[in-house]
Formats: sequence, structure tokens, C-alpha cells
Amino acid sequence: MRALVMGLAVLAASCGVSAQDPSRALPGWMSGYWLSCADGETAENWIGAGRGTLLGTNLSDGGYEFLRIAANAAGELVYYSMPGGRAPPTEFVMTSHAGQRIVFENAAHDFPKRITYARDGDVMTARIDGGEGSDQAMEWRFQRADADSRCPG
Repeated sequence: MRALVMGLAVLAASCGVSAQDPSRALPGWMSGYWLSCADGETAENWIGAGRGTLLGTNLSDGGYEFLRIAANAAGELVYYSMPGGRAPPTEFVMTSHAGQRIVFENAAHDFPKRITYARDGDVMTARIDGGEGSDQAMEWRFQRADADSRCPG
């Protein structure tokens, strides 16, 4: 029986789920190609739901960013950001995840300190901000789209 429990714990950890906290499951609802056409064109593409790691890319008029959501060695769910592909990635630890809304934070980072994603049907919003008490924020409203779609015009 102990071997079965240990095997399940290893399987849960490899899928990005903490054995102590099942709410740390990956936000598979983020998967897909998302397009925002307000204030320029921004596209995010997320793949890997059900595989233990979500991989993402963000392409905008201002450049690109490599993204990853996965469990770290401590079993925490982490959003890894690499603007312009620069290493090492900046880490934001998940602080809440309920339904189709997830929040990641890194109080030591200059900006952003918090990253929030929320989905409602075929619309997903992404918000970055300076944390509690800060007025500094940016938000994108993405619409689910066909892969490699572009904004009209």
C-alpha cells in the first residue's frame, strides 16, 4: 500500500500537482491561441495541458516572450517569464487559483509584481500590475482565435 501511495505522489508531482494541495493543478483552461486587437496586436499561444507543463509564447508589436507554467522543486506552481527570450527566467509563484482565474506573484520583482489570468468562455484576460496599493497596471482582453490569426486591418 505504501508503494501505491508513493507512486501516486510521484505521479501527482510530475503532473504539476502538489500532493498536499490539489488546487495547484495546471490551468489547462489557458490552452489555445488567444488574440488581442486593442492597442496594437498581441497574441498568446499556450500548449501542454495534461502534460505537467504549460508552454506559452507572447507575440506583440513590442517583441516576444517565452512563458512556462510548471511545478518547481518545492511543488509550487510557478509562472516563468523570459521577455525577449532572456535567461534566466523571472519566477512568479501561484498565490491563488479558483475556477478559471489564477494569480502569480513575485514581490521582489520591479514590475510586474503580480500576473493574473482569467477566462470567461472564449475571452481570456491577462493583467500585470505592481501589486497591492500600486496604480501601475496593464491589461489585455484576448479572444480565442484560430492558430496564427491576425487582427483585421
